[in-house]
Amino acid sequence: MSSVASHLSTKLSPLGTLLALALPLVVISYRVLRVPRRAAKVARTDERVLILGGSSGIGRAIAREYATRGARVCLVARREEELRRVVDECAALCPEKSSHEGERVISVVADFTNVDDMVTVRGVVEHKWQGIDTLMVSAGASALRPLMEVAGLERLGTSFTPPQANVEGLRRAVEVANAAARINYTGPLVSAATFLPLLQSNSPAPAILLISSLGAVVPAPTRSIYASTKSASLVLYECLAIEHPAVAFSFAILATVQGDFRASAVDAGPVRESDPNRHGLLPEDVAQRCVRAVDTGEKFFWMPYLYSRLGHALYWIVPSFVEWRAGVKYKFSPQA
Repeated sequence: MSSVASHLSTKLSPLGTLLALALPLVVISYRVLRVPRRAAKVARTDERVLILGGSSGIGRAIAREYATRGARVCLVARREEELRRVVDECAALCPEKSSHEGERVISVVADFTNVDDMVTVRGVVEHKWQGIDTLMVSAGASALRPLMEVAGLERLGTSFTPPQANVEGLRRAVEVANAAARINYTGPLVSAATFLPLLQSNSPAPAILLISSLGAVVPAPTRSIYASTKSASLVLYECLAIEHPAVAFSFAILATVQGDFRASAVDAGPVRESDPNRHGLLPEDVAQRCVRAVDTGEKFFWMPYLYSRLGHALYWIVPSFVEWRAGVKYKFSPQA
């Protein structure tokens, strides 16, 4: 019996080698040759796009990308002045000729974590456009401090000063966690529950894209609250993708992105890593990749691809190395 197994192994090894060599080529070819198929069902100038968190950063860049190609865009954000500025930018970018003159770019001042606000937004897009084709969930909140620090403790090696968190510190930690969870988890949950039925019933090719983070799948020091809340929304949408196969879900797994996202951290923490505006991804590049993912029905994409994918894989192979590198990036030493 063992001789038969040995014979089969010898015969199959060249085939296995060939498959091992061919698989990367197949994957690369698939990604390079992937062409937009959604346009056959939803014309680019007819696409109805709802962007939650559209007043700045990636959301603003996505809005500009869609406006440039003539799609109908609805921007949602809490800050009215910034929202109005982006609406004006998008209106100026729209092609001169459009069958939807006067309603190509609209906006609603709203909080995507607020149920009443989201019902209002749904009413607006139903009234204006009879529904939506694409939902972009790009709003989020950062948190930049270690949990024990949020709870009022200073770490000295393996000990703390004071030695334990008091009631006030623990309450502060809960408040910060709730603030992050409200924006990074509850907001996406409310958005999905509000707009999924509308998408499925009114679009020939419904699509949802969630802006997530590399921190949602690879842990990092000083990011415990942020990463855990982003991970929660990512898994939520992954489950929804299974529950609602008629909707094409896409997930953007992003490393550091340029901009002032960290300036409004819910824990008022300092930026520890190197200047994001020198080393981060450009929001415009992320926006183009997001739109392409929706066009082609791509479920996951990683930016920058090699850095993010390699980091994710290495975390399962040599987790101590990835943890050390994350500590270097965020200037965190376990011995401090």
